[in-house]
Amino acid sequence: MSVLRVGNASGFYGDRFDAMREMLTDGPLDVLTGDYLAELTMLILGRDRLKDPGAGYARTFLRQLEECLGLAHERGVRIVANAGGLNPAGLADAVRALAERLGIPVRVAHVEGDDLTAAHPGALAAHAYLGGFGIAACLRAGADVVVTGRVTDAALVTGPAAAHFGWGPTEYDRLAGAVVAGHLLECGAQATGGNYAFFQDGDVRRPGFPLAELHADGTSVVTKHDGTGGFVDVGTVTAQLLYETGGARYAGPDVTARLDTVRLSQDGPDRVRVEGVRGEAPPPTLKVGLNRLGGFRNEVAFVLTGLDIEAKAALVRDQMEPALGKVADVRWDLARTDRPDAPTEETAGALLRLVVRDADQQAVGRALSGAAIELALASYPGFHVLAPPGKGAPYGVFEDVYVPHGAVDHVAVLHDGRRVSVSPPPAQDPAVPAPAPAPVPEPPLPRPLPPGPVRRAPLGLVAGARSGDKGGNANVGVWARTDDAWRWLVHALTADRFRELIPEARDLPVTRHQLPHLRALNFVVEGILGEGVAAQARFDPQAKALGEWLRARHLDIPEVLL
Repeated sequence: MSVLRVGNASGFYGDRFDAMREMLTDGPLDVLTGDYLAELTMLILGRDRLKDPGAGYARTFLRQLEECLGLAHERGVRIVANAGGLNPAGLADAVRALAERLGIPVRVAHVEGDDLTAAHPGALAAHAYLGGFGIAACLRAGADVVVTGRVTDAALVTGPAAAHFGWGPTEYDRLAGAVVAGHLLECGAQATGGNYAFFQDGDVRRPGFPLAELHADGTSVVTKHDGTGGFVDVGTVTAQLLYETGGARYAGPDVTARLDTVRLSQDGPDRVRVEGVRGEAPPPTLKVGLNRLGGFRNEVAFVLTGLDIEAKAALVRDQMEPALGKVADVRWDLARTDRPDAPTEETAGALLRLVVRDADQQAVGRALSGAAIELALASYPGFHVLAPPGKGAPYGVFEDVYVPHGAVDHVAVLHDGRRVSVSPPPAQDPAVPAPAPAPVPEPPLPRPLPPGPVRRAPLGLVAGARSGDKGGNANVGVWARTDDAWRWLVHALTADRFRELIPEARDLPVTRHQLPHLRALNFVVEGILGEGVAAQARFDPQAKALGEWLRARHLDIPEVLL
C-alpha cells in the first residue's frame, strides 16, 4: 500500500500558530496531527471548565481551523488532534459549527471515554491515556477531522496508520514502529533542530515542523517539508526519541515498543530512516493522570548586590522568619549569579528566592507579601525584589494511577452520530493476574577505550542530552556522536557518577538504561520534581534544562575525543 505522510503542527497548547497553515502549504501530506495536551495543560483546562462547563478544550485549535479548514479540505488532508482536552464532544460541535459557517463540507468525529473524574473524588481532572484504535475507527468511517481527549501522544499517529494500512491490534511490530514515529513527531520542532544540544549544526532560527513517511511494515522516514527551516539528522531524531522516556520498554495502550531495537540511519538530507522496531503486548492496565489542586503558592525573589552576599541573605531570612512560622512549606534558594568586580550592576547581583506553599491562602498571601514589602527601607543595603509578591495563587499536583482496560469505555463517535465501542487489546482471562514481563537483559558493555591522556572538560563537548518530566520524575537522555565516544561514555557515566555531577540527585533513586543502538544512556531521576510541574517545586520545574546542566559539568575526558 502507499506511503502515509503524517505531519505535526503543534507540540503543545501555545505552539506556533502559523504551523498548521505552513504544514498544509509547504508540501504534500495525508494526515496532519496536533498535540495540544500535557500534564499541566489538563490542569489549566480543568480550571477553565470550573469557570465555564462548556470550556475545557484548546481554543487556539479552532482559530487555526478558521484559517485552514478549507485549505485542508481542498488538499484532501485529514486532521487529527487531541485538542478536545476535557471536552472533545464540545470541540467537535464547535468544529461542525465553524465548518457550516464557512460552507466547508467536512465530516467531524471525536473520541471519548477517557474521562474518569467521577471515579476519583477530589480530582479536578482524571483522564485515562487511550490508544489509537478509536481514532482509526473514526477515519475508517470517513471522518475528515477527528478530535480526541486524553490519548497518548503517539496515538495521533498509530490511529491513522492502523486505519490506512488495515493493521489489527496484535500486529505489535508494526504498531510499535508507528508509536516510535508518533513519539518523534509529537513535540513538533524538537525533531527538526529545536531545543537541540548541537543547535549550531544548522539554522534553527525558525525550524519547520516534522513529518513521517510511514510504510505498511511499520518502518518510517522522519523528514520535513523542503525549504523549511531547521534540520533533521540522526542526532535530532535521537534527542527526541530519548525525550520523556525511561527504559527499553515504552509501554502504551496499543503496544509496548522496544526502544532498544530502534535503528536510525541518515537517508539523505533532512531524512532519517527509522527501522527495526519490535513490539510486545501492551500492559494489562491504562495509565490515568490525576490533577488536583494542592493548595496555594507564593514567591518573592530578593536581589542581593555586591559584597557580603551570604550575610545579606542571612539577614533577610532572619527578618522574614516571623511571617513564615505557620507556613506548611518554606523553601529558600540562593542563586549566586554575581561576579567579582562586575562590569554591570546586573552581573554583580545574586537572587535569593523564597517559595511558600500552604493549604490556607491567607498564610501565603497578604501576610507574607506585607512582610516582604515592609523590609524595603529596613533590610540589607540595596534592597529590592524582582517583582512584588501577590496574594497567593492556587497550584496543582499531578499523580498517575492505573486501571484495567475494561474500566474505560473507549468510544469512537462517528461523523454521523453512531457510537462504536473500541475493544480493549486481546488479553488473558481477567480473573488470572497477568505475568510481569521478563526484565530486559542488560546489554553487554563495549570495550573501553585504551588508556591515554585525559583533559578536564565539559561533558557536552562529546555528548548531547535532552531532558524532561514525567510527573515528579525527570529523565535525562545522553547520547554520543561517535562509536569511540560511546565506548567512553558508557563506562564513564554511571548512575553514581551522574549523582556526583547533579548534586540534587545525590539522595534520590537514579536508574540508568542503556540503548546501544542509539549510543545512548537514559537516566530516570525519581522525585526530583516533587509533585510535578504544576507544583513548581524547583527552579526548572519541568527539568527542561537538566540535560544542559549535565553537559556543562566537567570531568576527565580522553584527549582523543576532544
